[in-house]
Parts: sequence; C-alpha cells; structure tokens
Amino acid sequence: MKNLLLPTFLVTCVWLAAPVVLAQSADQPAAKKALATKAKPSASRTEIRSTANQMAAGITAAETALEPTELAIAEQVHTGVLRCELGTSVTLINDPQSPGYFSVQGKNFRYRMFPVATSTGAIRLEDRKAGAVWLQLPNKSMLMNQKVGQRMADDCMSPMQLAVAQAMRDRPAPGLLD
Repeated sequence: MKNLLLPTFLVTCVWLAAPVVLAQSADQPAAKKALATKAKPSASRTEIRSTANQMAAGITAAETALEPTELAIAEQVHTGVLRCELGTSVTLINDPQSPGYFSVQGKNFRYRMFPVATSTGAIRLEDRKAGAVWLQLPNKSMLMNQKVGQRMADDCMSPMQLAVAQAMRDRPAPGLLD
C-alpha cells in the first residue's frame, strides 16, 4: 500500500506545481531567456577543471617514467618477430614515445608492457591491467596470462636465444654429481 501512495503523491505535486511555473514563465520574458540559455561555468569551475586535467597528466607522466634500473633492463629485451612453438609468433616493438615500454602482440592479443626488476636476473615485462607477463631467459621467452593462469606463447626465440639454446644442446652443463 505504501508503494502505491508515493508515486501518486509525486504525480499530484507535479500536477499542482506545473500551472504555477508556466504562469510565472509566461509573464516574465527574462525567465524564458534564462531557461533557454545554458549557464556558463564560472571561472572557479574552469580553474578546477584545468587543475584536475593537469594533475591527471602529471600522474600519467609519473606512471610512464621508469627508473634507471628498469631502463637498463629494457635495453636487454630482444625485439622483433620471435618464432614460438606450434608455429606461432610474438612481435615485440619498442614504444618510441615512452622509452622502456614495449608493444607485445600476436594472434588475438596485444599488450603494452614495461620492465620489472627480478631477483633471478630473468628479464620480465608486465602489463598489470591485463595480467600479462613476458619472461625472457637466455635460451627462450614465454608469454603468460596470470588472470587466466595459462601460457599464451612458449619457447619463443630471437636469433641470439636460438644460438644459446643450440649451444646448450651441443654442450650440456655438467650435472651436480659429475
């Protein structure tokens, strides 16, 4: 019963107020002009909007700036088309506008990645929004999606990595008990 009373009450209020508003605006030409023109933002609103845009640009610039250690890692990343297992390939391209950032793309994916320091010495690129991780080892690279929990590309090799992998096959490292 309460739910039915509220809409009825609102309709009644609008119905009773409508003739008063129409009568006032018909009598006053200035009121018609005020309704027809849109209010311009005040100087303080414009200043606030400008400040907010500048702050957003500053935050974006701070996020894209990398530390010297991350830039050093970025110099070691193998770029170009890397052939992977099962006939797939991954293309790594330097971002010319943001030093240290890379575009990693392949069939059905494209990520914008940046280097992350690791304790193991492996080269790691991440796209935190998408949950993608590119790991580069001396003999191969792989692309993983942490959100889905799967490898998207494995055994990807640049010409340098292919040479290292071949050398590892030809001369395997001695075992711990040898």
